[in-house]
Amino acid sequence: MNITKEERILRTINRKEIDYLPSQIVFADRSRYTEISKALGLSSENELDDYLENHFFITFTKQDKPMIYRDVKDEIEKMKVDGYANPDWENNVVYDDWGMGYKVGVGSFFVSFHPLQGKTTKEILNFMPERIKDAVTEKNINIAVNKYTYPDAYQRGNFDDWEKDLKTYSGDFMVWPSGYGGIYERSYHILGWNELMTYIASEPSIVEEVFDKVLDYKLKIAKKTVDIGFKMGHTGDDFGTQSSGFFSDKMFKTLILPRLKKLFEVFKNAHIPIMMHSCGNVSQYIPDLIGIGLDILEPCQPCMNLSFLKKEYGNDLIFYGGINTQVLPYLNEEQTTEMVRETIKTLGKGGGYIIAPAQEIMNDVPIANIKALIKTIKEEREKVLNL
Repeated sequence: MNITKEERILRTINRKEIDYLPSQIVFADRSRYTEISKALGLSSENELDDYLENHFFITFTKQDKPMIYRDVKDEIEKMKVDGYANPDWENNVVYDDWGMGYKVGVGSFFVSFHPLQGKTTKEILNFMPERIKDAVTEKNINIAVNKYTYPDAYQRGNFDDWEKDLKTYSGDFMVWPSGYGGIYERSYHILGWNELMTYIASEPSIVEEVFDKVLDYKLKIAKKTVDIGFKMGHTGDDFGTQSSGFFSDKMFKTLILPRLKKLFEVFKNAHIPIMMHSCGNVSQYIPDLIGIGLDILEPCQPCMNLSFLKKEYGNDLIFYGGINTQVLPYLNEEQTTEMVRETIKTLGKGGGYIIAPAQEIMNDVPIANIKALIKTIKEEREKVLNL
């Protein structure tokens, strides 16, 4: 069977015959891609996706790129010129068009400044977008939330990379328009996590107003996803801890689910599949997410019972991920091979699985384990389809 990577993804989602399970491997620190490529014996990082045999090409709006490329100084400087980022290199923080500050050099994603948390200084105010300065300095949280405005989704150039990447890579890859930083995440990035959780209990109207502002922005992004011609939709929120969801079932169904449903409807009305990212154990939310149209759970983390998920929801969901990155730094090559093999067998039996680590691979994973991971994926991806 001679099919493109994009076709293999779509056939996997639609549960049609495929030659082997698609796969995807991503590293957390994009500034290390050159180093990793050299360690793998490649001549440049441009060869990395082919070496990994990745099936997705992830593309970002300009307004989302500071969150992802915070450690890539040249890229941030370009975004500064275009008005999408404002770096404070002296203090190792990159600010985006929402007013959020991302810590540089910590190896992963960390929001160090929340614009409506009430911790603004004169120095930080210099890095804030002009349109939100009144909100950022307002002491009354109700007034601050009312004053706060989200970025203009249709700002000139915001979708340039989306359009370019879709034209360049569609077919060779399934081009994935990032929806990371979803309704819940963007909201706590604005307010602060402790503050958001406290307001849910004490003044839920504050949280609902912020949620609705973020949702309004996300709906515009979703509609643009459809208009540009992407073949899948994506959103991302970390709803889970290691043991359960952050929200009670009642709270999830009241605050989160109705807003997600509105977002999902944009994709469903366009007849394109939906992939949703959520870290942690979100088992309790899965039936409701299926009910509003979720197609792909990304990532499927092993803090959930993978065997149970496959048995219970294998006919309803495509699973993405599962390979345990939390233990990957501490295993030897043989243990890595066994863990990867068992995960692929569990989630991939009969299809319906996109092979991937349960998270981006962090800086502490030995190169030997990365090599073992890749080798095992290539060896196992065909075996499980007919089990």
